[in-house]
Amino acid sequence: MTKAEGRYWEVKPLEALTRQEWESLCDGCGRCCLVKLEDEDTGEVHFTDVACRLFDAESCGCRDYRQRRRKVRDCLKLTPEMVHALAWLPPSCAYRLRAEGRQLRWWHPLVSGSPETVHAAGVSVRGRVAASETEVALDDYPDHIVAWPQKVPRVAKAEVKLERSKKR
Repeated sequence: MTKAEGRYWEVKPLEALTRQEWESLCDGCGRCCLVKLEDEDTGEVHFTDVACRLFDAESCGCRDYRQRRRKVRDCLKLTPEMVHALAWLPPSCAYRLRAEGRQLRWWHPLVSGSPETVHAAGVSVRGRVAASETEVALDDYPDHIVAWPQKVPRVAKAEVKLERSKKR
């Protein structure tokens, strides 16, 4: 296997990925599984620290991934077209990075070889989810708006700078 074949995420466009390759692009951060609120007047999307009812805040995964769209009406099945259109995807999202022609970050499991680096870098929502959507009244969602899901954590940035300096 050549390096290009082994690192398909660097050479294949999103549209050419197999289903397994597509799924492996997800870093398991869980940011997509946070409830988002859209301002009806401006269209601006705000993240909350409230997670989908199927979200496991410890593993940062879906409790029923195969049936999620049947059980959660507004759960999205991400497609290459959607990645290009969804402005709310976090800046750390591998789908967004690749759609923009950028490389995956050092902590992404495909790069690091470990699913734990996304948590170690502070990118995942582990330890940051306040509640499940089943525990919060709809009227209280605005009290849970947070800015951090739309930011890259300092640790992740610092490690990227460290990785760059090692290459020099």
